[in-house]
Amino acid sequence: MRDTLDQLQKQALSEIEAAKDKEALYKVEVAYLGRKGALTDIFKQFATLPVEEKKTMGVLCNEAKNTLMLAVEKKTAELENKDLHARLTSEHLDLTLPGVKRPAGHIHPLSQVQHEVEEIFNQMGFSVMDGPEIESEYYNFEGLNIPEHHPARDMQDTFFIETGVTDKKHGRLVLRTHTSPVQVRTLERFGAPMRAIVPGRTFRNEATDASHEHTFHQVEGLMVDTHISIADLKGVMQTFLSRLFGKDVLVRFRPGYFPFVEPGMELDFSCLLCDGKGCRVCKHTGWMEFMGCGMVHPSVLRAGGVDERKYQGWAFGLGLERLAMMRYDIDDIRLFQGGDLRFLQQF
Repeated sequence: MRDTLDQLQKQALSEIEAAKDKEALYKVEVAYLGRKGALTDIFKQFATLPVEEKKTMGVLCNEAKNTLMLAVEKKTAELENKDLHARLTSEHLDLTLPGVKRPAGHIHPLSQVQHEVEEIFNQMGFSVMDGPEIESEYYNFEGLNIPEHHPARDMQDTFFIETGVTDKKHGRLVLRTHTSPVQVRTLERFGAPMRAIVPGRTFRNEATDASHEHTFHQVEGLMVDTHISIADLKGVMQTFLSRLFGKDVLVRFRPGYFPFVEPGMELDFSCLLCDGKGCRVCKHTGWMEFMGCGMVHPSVLRAGGVDERKYQGWAFGLGLERLAMMRYDIDDIRLFQGGDLRFLQQF
């Protein structure tokens, strides 16, 4: 049996070496190492051998099997390299051709501006706060000195959430119409002194056009302490706008009405296109209308649990879209939410 095994191994190695392709090699492998192969037949003959010869032949048969398996692996790798070499020599591969560029996304222009606003205010000592977009009537109106039948509610057409449940204090749920509710929430949680900004998304039942959207973004600002005045507000806003636009900006105040501040004001800044000399964009006034602001109303301080006899402060609210439109000279607010890649890829 030993001679038979030696002869079988030599013949198998010869046929493996002579295989011209993978298909021929596979046939040789099956013929000798398969379930019905020649080597398997030798293993089946062990039952007729004496015990000592079984051990010897078992070792020899396993060695022969391993030898043939290694030879098959080596021949397989050789044939694969041969196929690869044939492909490389027969096919032309121009390594100088440019690759396919995969389109990559980027940060939305509103998010870019918001990040800059947050960074500037953060460096001036302001915390960045956040609040729920689904608010209660109390935080959205009553806590901000806008009672249920106050005419100021007509200024903000509201989306109400139908829940079937109305809380006696907090009323119905609404999509917040401004970020000002976070003023009260922040004062309730952290008290005074306090300086914070609140960027976020807001909602109003607006007829959309080039300057109005039903979904838009605001940045609320709040500073409360024992000796706070309009002068602090002017200095903060002048510094903020100058850093944001990269040039010196002047600001001015005009009287304005907002229920949650007293006195209330409109803040304008000098036109960046004409340097305050007057042009078509600023209607030849030299000033750009920007945001509402004023000293925090005592009712708002009380709603936030702050002693209005000890503390006072100011607040402002600016539209993030309006800021981006002025910065990039965009003439239609709907472009921000439209999803048009031709617009978004410019930023």
